[in-house]
Amino acid sequence: MGTIYQVSTISALSLGYTKSVITVEELLRKGGVGLGTYEDVNGEMIVIDDVSYQAQDDGSTYVADGRMGASFAAVGFLKNPVCFALKDIADMTQLEKELYLKVEEGFGLNSVHIAQIDGTFEKICARSESPYRSHHVELKEILKDKQEDFSFENIEGTLVAIYFPDYLDSINVSGWHFHFISGDRRHGGHVFDLKTAECSCKLEKMDKIEIQLPKDAAFDTYSLKKARQEDIEAAEKK
Repeated sequence: MGTIYQVSTISALSLGYTKSVITVEELLRKGGVGLGTYEDVNGEMIVIDDVSYQAQDDGSTYVADGRMGASFAAVGFLKNPVCFALKDIADMTQLEKELYLKVEEGFGLNSVHIAQIDGTFEKICARSESPYRSHHVELKEILKDKQEDFSFENIEGTLVAIYFPDYLDSINVSGWHFHFISGDRRHGGHVFDLKTAECSCKLEKMDKIEIQLPKDAAFDTYSLKKARQEDIEAAEKK
Protein backbone atom coordinates (compact mmCIF):
# COMPACT_ATOMS: atom_id res chain seq x y z
CA MET A 1 0.00 0.00 0.00
CA GLY A 2 1.10 3.55 -0.61
CA THR A 3 0.08 7.18 -0.90
CA ILE A 4 -2.24 8.75 -3.46
CA TYR A 5 -1.22 12.32 -4.21
CA GLN A 6 -4.21 14.48 -5.07
CA VAL A 7 -4.00 17.90 -6.75
CA SER A 8 -6.97 20.18 -5.94
CA THR A 9 -10.44 18.59 -5.71
CA ILE A 10 -13.09 17.43 -8.17
CA SER A 11 -15.58 19.86 -6.63
CA ALA A 12 -13.23 22.78 -7.38
CA LEU A 13 -12.67 21.57 -10.94
CA SER A 14 -16.39 21.07 -11.46
CA LEU A 15 -17.09 24.66 -10.40
CA GLY A 16 -14.43 26.01 -12.75
CA TYR A 17 -11.17 26.22 -10.82
CA THR A 18 -8.83 25.32 -13.70
CA LYS A 19 -5.70 27.27 -12.74
CA SER A 20 -2.32 25.64 -12.31
CA VAL A 21 -1.76 24.21 -8.84
CA ILE A 22 1.65 22.60 -9.41
CA THR A 23 3.86 21.88 -12.42
CA VAL A 24 4.05 18.54 -14.19
CA GLU A 25 7.64 18.20 -13.04
CA GLU A 26 6.54 18.56 -9.40
CA LEU A 27 3.66 16.14 -9.93
CA LEU A 28 5.89 13.37 -11.25
CA ARG A 29 7.95 13.44 -8.08
CA LYS A 30 4.79 12.30 -6.28
CA GLY A 31 3.67 9.49 -8.55
CA GLY A 32 4.46 7.61 -11.74
CA VAL A 33 0.93 6.37 -12.53
CA GLY A 34 -2.27 8.40 -12.56
CA LEU A 35 -4.54 10.80 -14.37
CA GLY A 36 -5.91 14.34 -14.37
CA THR A 37 -6.00 17.44 -16.51
CA TYR A 38 -3.84 20.46 -17.19
CA GLU A 39 -4.19 24.18 -16.58
CA ASP A 40 -7.23 25.66 -18.37
CA VAL A 41 -8.48 22.08 -19.00
CA ASN A 42 -5.82 21.80 -21.71
CA GLY A 43 -6.41 18.15 -22.58
CA GLU A 44 -6.59 14.93 -20.61
CA MET A 45 -3.58 13.82 -18.55
CA ILE A 46 -2.30 10.24 -18.59
CA VAL A 47 0.63 9.48 -16.28
CA ILE A 48 2.38 6.18 -16.96
CA ASP A 49 5.95 4.96 -16.43
CA ASP A 50 6.85 8.26 -14.73
CA VAL A 51 5.87 10.32 -17.81
CA SER A 52 2.89 12.66 -18.17
CA TYR A 53 1.15 12.63 -21.56
CA GLN A 54 -1.27 15.26 -22.83
CA ALA A 55 -4.20 14.05 -24.96
CA GLN A 56 -5.41 16.58 -27.53
CA ASP A 57 -9.02 16.96 -28.69
CA ASP A 58 -8.29 14.78 -31.75
CA GLY A 59 -6.99 11.88 -29.66
CA SER A 60 -3.31 12.48 -30.36
CA THR A 61 -0.94 12.54 -27.38
CA TYR A 62 2.34 14.25 -26.60
CA VAL A 63 4.76 14.24 -23.70
CA ALA A 64 3.78 17.17 -21.51
CA ASP A 65 6.39 19.82 -20.84
CA GLY A 66 7.54 19.66 -17.22
CA ARG A 67 6.79 23.36 -16.84
CA MET A 68 3.11 22.91 -17.71
CA GLY A 69 0.62 23.43 -14.92
CA ALA A 70 -1.67 20.73 -13.53
CA SER A 71 -5.05 21.90 -12.25
CA PHE A 72 -6.37 18.51 -11.11
CA ALA A 73 -4.70 15.10 -10.80
CA ALA A 74 -4.31 11.93 -8.77
CA VAL A 75 -1.07 9.96 -8.96
CA GLY A 76 0.83 7.31 -7.05
CA PHE A 77 3.38 4.52 -7.37
CA LEU A 78 2.58 0.85 -7.93
CA LYS A 79 5.00 -0.81 -5.51
CA ASN A 80 3.27 -4.07 -4.51
CA PRO A 81 0.28 -4.51 -6.82
CA VAL A 82 -2.06 -7.48 -7.03
CA CYS A 83 -1.82 -8.87 -10.59
CA PHE A 84 -4.60 -10.73 -12.42
CA ALA A 85 -6.10 -11.30 -15.87
CA LEU A 86 -9.39 -9.95 -17.19
CA LYS A 87 -11.16 -11.76 -20.04
CA ASP A 88 -14.10 -11.10 -22.38
CA ILE A 89 -14.78 -7.55 -21.24
CA ALA A 90 -17.69 -6.41 -23.41
CA ASP A 91 -18.04 -2.84 -22.13
CA MET A 92 -17.16 -0.37 -19.42
CA THR A 93 -19.92 -1.60 -17.12
CA GLN A 94 -18.47 -5.11 -17.12
CA LEU A 95 -14.93 -3.85 -16.54
CA GLU A 96 -16.05 -1.79 -13.57
CA LYS A 97 -17.95 -4.79 -12.16
CA GLU A 98 -14.85 -6.99 -12.36
CA LEU A 99 -12.69 -4.35 -10.72
CA TYR A 100 -15.24 -3.76 -7.96
CA LEU A 101 -15.18 -7.50 -7.21
CA LYS A 102 -11.39 -7.45 -6.88
CA VAL A 103 -11.53 -4.41 -4.62
CA GLU A 104 -14.21 -6.04 -2.48
CA GLU A 105 -12.19 -9.27 -2.23
CA GLY A 106 -9.35 -7.26 -0.76
CA PHE A 107 -11.68 -5.49 1.70
CA GLY A 108 -10.93 -2.20 -0.01
CA LEU A 109 -14.25 -0.54 -0.87
CA ASN A 110 -13.52 2.31 1.56
CA SER A 111 -9.97 2.80 0.26
CA VAL A 112 -8.45 4.47 -2.80
CA HIS A 113 -6.98 2.25 -5.54
CA ILE A 114 -4.83 2.68 -8.62
CA ALA A 115 -4.98 0.22 -11.50
CA GLN A 116 -2.87 -0.22 -14.62
CA ILE A 117 -4.57 -2.38 -17.27
CA ASP A 118 -2.51 -3.49 -20.28
CA GLY A 119 -3.78 -5.25 -23.37
CA THR A 120 -5.15 -5.06 -26.89
CA PHE A 121 -8.53 -3.38 -27.10
CA GLU A 122 -11.05 -4.06 -29.84
CA LYS A 123 -12.63 -0.71 -29.09
CA ILE A 124 -11.79 2.37 -27.06
CA CYS A 125 -14.32 5.22 -26.98
CA ALA A 126 -12.70 8.31 -25.54
CA ARG A 127 -12.66 12.08 -25.46
CA SER A 128 -10.49 15.08 -24.72
CA GLU A 129 -10.77 18.84 -24.98
CA SER A 130 -9.01 21.97 -26.10
CA PRO A 131 -8.05 24.65 -23.54
CA TYR A 132 -10.44 27.27 -22.24
CA ARG A 133 -9.17 30.05 -20.01
CA SER A 134 -11.92 31.01 -17.60
CA HIS A 135 -12.87 31.92 -14.06
CA HIS A 136 -15.95 30.45 -12.35
CA VAL A 137 -17.18 28.83 -15.58
CA GLU A 138 -18.36 25.35 -14.63
CA LEU A 139 -16.60 22.35 -16.17
CA LYS A 140 -19.79 21.04 -17.77
CA GLU A 141 -20.15 24.33 -19.69
CA ILE A 142 -16.50 24.28 -20.79
CA LEU A 143 -16.82 20.72 -22.08
CA LYS A 144 -19.96 21.54 -24.05
CA ASP A 145 -17.88 23.79 -26.31
CA LYS A 146 -14.40 22.26 -26.08
CA GLN A 147 -14.86 18.50 -25.78
CA GLU A 148 -14.46 16.13 -28.73
CA ASP A 149 -15.19 12.40 -28.86
CA PHE A 150 -13.15 9.88 -30.85
CA SER A 151 -12.57 6.13 -30.96
CA PHE A 152 -9.78 3.63 -31.58
CA GLU A 153 -10.09 0.07 -32.84
CA ASN A 154 -7.81 -2.93 -32.36
CA ILE A 155 -5.28 -0.89 -30.46
CA GLU A 156 -2.67 -1.98 -27.97
CA GLY A 157 -2.24 0.17 -24.92
CA THR A 158 -2.81 0.88 -21.25
CA LEU A 159 -5.73 2.00 -19.15
CA VAL A 160 -4.83 4.01 -16.07
CA ALA A 161 -7.65 3.83 -13.55
CA ILE A 162 -8.32 5.49 -10.21
CA TYR A 163 -10.94 4.35 -7.70
CA PHE A 164 -12.28 6.63 -4.97
CA PRO A 165 -14.98 5.53 -2.50
CA ASP A 166 -18.21 7.49 -2.50
CA TYR A 167 -17.59 9.21 0.85
CA LEU A 168 -14.67 11.03 -0.82
CA ASP A 169 -16.75 12.24 -3.76
CA SER A 170 -15.93 15.91 -3.16
CA ILE A 171 -12.21 15.13 -3.52
CA ASN A 172 -12.31 12.95 -6.63
CA VAL A 173 -14.86 11.19 -8.82
CA SER A 174 -16.51 8.39 -6.86
CA GLY A 175 -16.07 4.95 -8.36
CA TRP A 176 -13.75 4.27 -11.27
CA HIS A 177 -12.21 6.87 -13.61
CA PHE A 178 -10.26 5.70 -16.69
CA HIS A 179 -7.75 7.27 -19.07
CA PHE A 180 -6.06 5.47 -21.99
CA ILE A 181 -2.68 5.71 -23.70
CA SER A 182 -1.70 3.61 -26.73
CA GLY A 183 1.36 1.38 -26.70
CA ASP A 184 3.21 3.73 -29.04
CA ARG A 185 2.18 6.66 -26.77
CA ARG A 186 0.62 8.54 -29.70
CA HIS A 187 -3.09 8.24 -28.89
CA GLY A 188 -5.24 8.51 -25.80
CA GLY A 189 -7.86 10.29 -23.74
CA HIS A 190 -10.59 9.95 -21.10
CA VAL A 191 -12.38 6.62 -21.65
CA PHE A 192 -16.15 6.13 -21.48
CA ASP A 193 -16.50 2.75 -23.22
CA LEU A 194 -14.33 -0.12 -24.40
CA LYS A 195 -14.14 -3.77 -25.40
CA THR A 196 -11.33 -6.29 -24.97
CA ALA A 197 -10.96 -10.07 -25.14
CA GLU A 198 -8.15 -10.21 -22.62
CA CYS A 199 -5.95 -7.86 -20.64
CA SER A 200 -3.76 -7.89 -17.54
CA CYS A 201 -4.29 -5.71 -14.49
CA LYS A 202 -2.07 -4.43 -11.71
CA LEU A 203 -4.11 -3.15 -8.78
CA GLU A 204 -2.88 -1.50 -5.59
CA LYS A 205 -4.70 -0.14 -2.55
CA MET A 206 -3.54 3.20 -1.18
CA ASP A 207 -3.71 3.77 2.57
CA LYS A 208 -2.74 7.45 2.62
CA ILE A 209 -3.99 10.56 0.80
CA GLU A 210 -1.91 13.70 0.39
CA ILE A 211 -3.85 16.66 -0.99
CA GLN A 212 -2.25 19.74 -2.49
CA LEU A 213 -4.82 22.53 -2.45
CA PRO A 214 -4.41 25.66 -4.58
CA LYS A 215 -2.48 28.40 -2.82
CA ASP A 216 -3.85 31.52 -4.54
CA ALA A 217 -6.67 33.60 -3.08
CA ALA A 218 -9.03 32.87 -5.99
CA PHE A 219 -9.51 29.32 -4.71
CA ASP A 220 -11.27 30.67 -1.63
CA THR A 221 -13.90 32.44 -3.74
CA TYR A 222 -15.46 29.07 -4.71
CA SER A 223 -18.33 27.65 -2.65
CA LEU A 224 -17.19 24.05 -3.02
CA LYS A 225 -20.15 22.50 -1.21
CA LYS A 226 -22.34 23.77 -4.05
CA ALA A 227 -20.70 21.38 -6.51
CA ARG A 228 -23.44 18.99 -7.58
CA GLN A 229 -22.64 15.30 -7.94
CA GLU A 230 -24.86 14.98 -10.99
CA ASP A 231 -22.78 17.67 -12.74
CA ILE A 232 -19.56 15.88 -11.80
CA GLU A 233 -20.97 12.60 -13.08
CA ALA A 234 -22.09 14.22 -16.34
CA ALA A 235 -18.66 15.70 -16.93
CA GLU A 236 -16.48 12.81 -15.78
CA LYS A 237 -18.45 9.61 -16.33
CA LYS A 238 -19.32 10.05 -20.00
